[in-house]
Amino acid sequence: MASIETLAEAIRNRQAILFAGAGLSMSVGLPSWADLIAHMCQDAGLPDAPQPAWTYQTLAEFHRLKHGSIGPLRSWMDRNWSVSPERVRESEIHSLIVQLDFPIIYTTNYDNNLEIAYDLHEKKYVKISKTSDIARLNSDLSQIVKFHGDFEDDNSLVIAERDYFDRLMFETPLDVKFKSDALGKTLLFIGHSVSDLNIRMMLYRLWQIWKQSGSERDRPSSFVFMTRKDVVQDAVLENWGITVLHQEADNPHDSALQFLRRLKDIVFTV
Repeated sequence: MASIETLAEAIRNRQAILFAGAGLSMSVGLPSWADLIAHMCQDAGLPDAPQPAWTYQTLAEFHRLKHGSIGPLRSWMDRNWSVSPERVRESEIHSLIVQLDFPIIYTTNYDNNLEIAYDLHEKKYVKISKTSDIARLNSDLSQIVKFHGDFEDDNSLVIAERDYFDRLMFETPLDVKFKSDALGKTLLFIGHSVSDLNIRMMLYRLWQIWKQSGSERDRPSSFVFMTRKDVVQDAVLENWGITVLHQEADNPHDSALQFLRRLKDIVFTV
């Protein structure tokens, strides 16, 4: 399997894509999915302890049916899933991401914390959340691709069950862009739960594409950072050609922070 030095070299050569998940947003104090589930249950007058079958996607679908649109839920999330620019300024994790200077960052987060971090560091970027953004793409700027949508556009959000089912087809314009980008660059997934079905499907599809091509030896390395070892997940991901990286620490925030510090040190050590 590839090593962290392989990842660092790809970053140094601007040949790496970061795929950032909810763990990065929670590091600056945003609510967890459990908080979202609690709000949707309360709003719908459902029991405080949701049924096991009620994922947040299913509850969001129920919310959409009840209110006629996802707008009210998006408004609540927009109010409650935002932090001050000062909080982002104090986030060393976000600072390290900007310093590592990925040419493309994909994120499943709806918030704008990455955009704020880039603004605070006075680094130019282009935000991509819908098809028209791709058409106006400026390839000279760093890209922040809002893979599950953006609070500024209700129609772009991937949050309810039908949205996820549509994305499992892996055929939207953003999916096509991701496949094109991912086939030629090293990938680093960080801040994700690898139990997320969309993420797992994405990783599996990439492995499948290379396997069927007969050119697996030419595949750029892919990495998933996990805050703790898991023999089951590690074995499955490594079977798909993905290197799993870990960093021991007392909590997920410190684990991610120490990993990014270590990665930066290697990248900038020539």
